[in-house]
Amino acid sequence: MAERPGRQPRKPHSAQVVRTERLTPHMQRVVLGGEGLADFTADTCTDHYVKLLFPPAGVSYPEPFDPQRVRDELPREQWPVTRTYTVRQWDAGHRELTLDFVIHGDEGLAGPWATRVQPGETVLFMGPGGAYAPDPEADWHLFVGDESALPAIACALEALPRGARAYAFVEISGPEEEQKIDSDVEVVWLHRGDRPLGEALVEAVRNLEFPEGRVHAFVHGEAHFVKELRSLLRVERGIAREDLSISGYWRRGHNEDGWQASKREWNARIEAEQESTPAT
Repeated sequence: MAERPGRQPRKPHSAQVVRTERLTPHMQRVVLGGEGLADFTADTCTDHYVKLLFPPAGVSYPEPFDPQRVRDELPREQWPVTRTYTVRQWDAGHRELTLDFVIHGDEGLAGPWATRVQPGETVLFMGPGGAYAPDPEADWHLFVGDESALPAIACALEALPRGARAYAFVEISGPEEEQKIDSDVEVVWLHRGDRPLGEALVEAVRNLEFPEGRVHAFVHGEAHFVKELRSLLRVERGIAREDLSISGYWRRGHNEDGWQASKREWNARIEAEQESTPAT
């Protein structure tokens, strides 16, 4: 039997910052462009994402950037750090890629970078990935998320045909964080204030009077409230796994590296717990 060919390593994209914009007090937009996006495309999913590559301070890489060469020749502490962000918009005609970043002052890596990056600077990234788009055969749609899920929810709402039945709940810190979305679906903006993160989202979904018919749901954000909603939708509401796109984008107390290292085990444990609980 012929040997299966080895998996070809993915090549990174190199783009330049075209412009930046502060959308709200805690959301920064960065638009990328350039010839390095000639082979890039992101037009099949509304949750497409890319993995930005940030070199450690003082480290530079030979051009063209080769991630395998970096791993082979440099110690691990000099490898780039990756941070995952949803594609807010891909304009193939102008070859522009739009990414939105949640900002928490100087906290984190990508957020502070997005606030200070200047047009003309080069950005390396991998991707895109993605798996979700609203099912046109569904009777209605449900979108639930915090700020981290807002770009994907906005993309999905804008992809729905006019008149599609949908409910969208987005939790943000306050009214100043609301955004304009080009959709006829009315977004319910839940202002967190001093409440625990995600509490308002769980409450809103629990209180929703579910319409008849098959729902296609997209639920993403902080892992703890996503866990509660997974139980509510899968166990209490009996929604089939294939009709749910549900996952924690992040987890309180963990950076992306720590969360990604434990995410598979976290999800497997939750699935096992819920499979053993009969639907009500």
